[in-house]
Amino acid sequence: MTVLFWILGALAVPTLIFVLWLAWVFVKELFHPTPDDDAEAAEAARAAEELGLLPVERQNTDLSAPLPAEWAAVLTAVRAGDWQPAADLLAAIGRDWERRSAATSLLAERAAEEDDWLLAWEAARRDDPDAAVVRARSTVILAWDLRGGKQAQHTSREQFDAFHRTLAGAREEVARAAELNPDDPTPYIAEIWLALGLGYPNAQMDKLWAEITARAPHHYEAHFSALQYWCAKWRGSERLAAEFAERAAAEAPPGSLLTALPLIAHFEHDESEDTAADNTPQMVARVDAALADAAAADPSHPRLPELRHLLAFYLHLQDRNEAALEQFKLVDGYVNALPWRYRGNKAAYYCRVRDTVVRTVTQTATADA
Repeated sequence: MTVLFWILGALAVPTLIFVLWLAWVFVKELFHPTPDDDAEAAEAARAAEELGLLPVERQNTDLSAPLPAEWAAVLTAVRAGDWQPAADLLAAIGRDWERRSAATSLLAERAAEEDDWLLAWEAARRDDPDAAVVRARSTVILAWDLRGGKQAQHTSREQFDAFHRTLAGAREEVARAAELNPDDPTPYIAEIWLALGLGYPNAQMDKLWAEITARAPHHYEAHFSALQYWCAKWRGSERLAAEFAERAAAEAPPGSLLTALPLIAHFEHDESEDTAADNTPQMVARVDAALADAAAADPSHPRLPELRHLLAFYLHLQDRNEAALEQFKLVDGYVNALPWRYRGNKAAYYCRVRDTVVRTVTQTATADA
């Protein structure tokens, strides 16, 4: 038996050495790519620059697209403590629910960071429904900021306590905003994120969804938020998410952008290591439908760039790189969107995929010349 152990030990040593060598090669390639890889990446980056596309360090990681000039001016004003331009903006937007939800979300993000300007607005106009909906949304955002973006096992008890305590307060504020402006779907859209955080059962979510669709049946942000609820990582499953997404896309009019939903549902549940799942006839049809939807949309739709980011990604995965490049040109410079948003360095990931597309298109054009 002792001899057998010696033989097995002798055999194990070279095996261990080989495994360690493979690990060293992997780590070396991960952190120090080969010169050929470096050269190809540099060449692709130069080709992208020649097309007017921006390098990693110039990508905006906070937005998915440039803000309208008026909206940017409003955000500058609230940072300086002046709430009046924000009030004027929401009054001008009126019942355009897509723009109202987009604008209140931006204002709420600022209020979650610093809310002196919002406190002044609330003091000056006690029952202003616009101030109320910004407050409700800002408290929801603050709650999620307190929780953090990590999975439950990596989130502390203190974070969870602060999260649930803040969400409980947000619930009252959402109800007040809805009461002050009964036609507005925006407070109910904010409540979807309460449904995720507080664990609404499916039946309660169905009731909330009925309130939203009675006011805005094809609202993009509402559908995006609800899809998150129905995903397996929250309160649903892959099947429920796919059914919700396909139904919404089928029922929506052209230009509503809801063809993004089946792509998002696929992205949220795709754990495959290759692109086979992205190249099925069904996925090709989904991308084609999304292209038609984008073409039919109002060019100023505040969520159109989010669909274009998805299109650039999936067109690339389907080897439709010329079409992908056209989408990249339309969104370049702003990377806070799916699929880049889920990566630690979203700008680097975006540029790596974009430059791969540029290199492929350039090489094809050279070969055809």
